Amino acid sequence: MYLNKIILTICLLSVFKLSAQVPPTLEPDTVLSDGRVFTRVEVEADFPGGQPAWIKYLQKNLNANIPADNAAPIGKYMVVAKFAVSPDGSLSDISTETNFGYGMEKEVLRIIKNSGKWNPAIKDGKPLKAYRWQPVTFQIEEDGVEISTKVPFTMFTDVDNIIQVDIRKVKNSNLTLTISKGNIIQTEDGQFIARVNEPGRVTVTVNNRKSNNQLGIASFEVKAKN
Repeated sequence: MYLNKIILTICLLSVFKLSAQVPPTLEPDTVLSDGRVFTRVEVEADFPGGQPAWIKYLQKNLNANIPADNAAPIGKYMVVAKFAVSPDGSLSDISTETNFGYGMEKEVLRIIKNSGKWNPAIKDGKPLKAYRWQPVTFQIEEDGVEISTKVPFTMFTDVDNIIQVDIRKVKNSNLTLTISKGNIIQTEDGQFIARVNEPGRVTVTVNNRKSNNQLGIASFEVKAKN
């Protein structure tokens, strides 16, 4: 039986702006269709102690084993959470913009809800409500099973995506691969090629051709070809 290994990546990306700031495509003081006004702030909302303290808090308290404990396929999953920092520093409107399941969104929401009060954003010397987006990436690998593509855990639409399969003590000639959407063929030289028509997420299942036992399953993000 193979053992799951978890790689947890946490980052605060500069491209994720406070909603009290101007997104890259908007001018200051732009009013959106839903009535929100984006305006530049003097001080961004942040966790007490700044980004180093926030990352330390996440690494210490987030349960990285959640997806493996819930039998998530091996793969890379970026959960994106959104939350508001109120003028008094309390958090509200906490939600996720992804829906991978396997307990990942629930765990990220839990850790944000338990993070306590933040330092609010400041505009004209006064605190104001601002939003933050927090990506948390769970990467799951399985000992003895390697199912990979050129760009890790990523495929592209309408092209030949070569899937490399390396499973301990099993030759490629004894493997069969199936995909949840699209199709996979095996070439004469033993390569597996997947073609997918639509963006989204697919899973690839690897079986032993002789025993018909499942040897591994991997999840891939499908992106539109540029």
